[in-house]
Amino acid sequence: MKNIEKHFGRVIALAGVSFDVRPGECHCLLGKNGAGKSTFIKTMSGVHQPTAGEIYFEGKSMHFDDPRDAIVARIATVHQHLAMVPLVSVSRNFFMGNEPERKVAGRSFLDKKLADAVTMEERRKMGINLRRPDQVVGTLSGGERQTVAIARAVHFGAKILTLDEPISALGVRQTSNVLATIDRVCKQGIGVVFISHTVRHALAVGDRFSVLNRGKTLGTDKRVEISPEELQDLMAVGQELAEIEGSLGGNV
Repeated sequence: MKNIEKHFGRVIALAGVSFDVRPGECHCLLGKNGAGKSTFIKTMSGVHQPTAGEIYFEGKSMHFDDPRDAIVARIATVHQHLAMVPLVSVSRNFFMGNEPERKVAGRSFLDKKLADAVTMEERRKMGINLRRPDQVVGTLSGGERQTVAIARAVHFGAKILTLDEPISALGVRQTSNVLATIDRVCKQGIGVVFISHTVRHALAVGDRFSVLNRGKTLGTDKRVEISPEELQDLMAVGQELAEIEGSLGGNV
């Protein structure tokens, strides 16, 4: 994504943001609430179209009219509020919209046996603690739901996986499980964009780190180029600048 701008009337949500992710790496996008992270995700996933700037994927210029275009391009997004049906089984949620079918007397039916088998195999690959494929999603913990959503995106061929604050409301054990799943995804050669406002979570899995503030990037650094203290300071500077700009009613 090169020099991406997004305007909502007179409000500038993104002001020339450039960002890239490579196969097999986790690039963390950090920022406080209101930094522009959500707008960036929605622009990357086709919910919003950029006011200016260019999007490239595998060297080709891309334009997404809607989220389906991004999915077809194999760019998947797992949002903080997961699109899952709580009272439906894990395997049905796993294949929602992509149900495997079998023919009986010329009529199509859900191939439940195949759906269950694939769900359990993907569970095994991702290390998900799932007892049965017919387990109702509503009985899973928040971390388990996140890992199921990640496994689903990987199974359906995602080359880029964007995770929007996937562990912001999870406990320590659930957070650890999700972070381990992200590591497994990267080892499969998939590029991960990890959105967070917590430095310690990003440091657990990140290869590169970009800090966003007021719709602008404050810099991008590799893991070996920045210490945890420096990354935390960069986050704090962004917050301080936002407070100063707000008090002065203008840009600093």
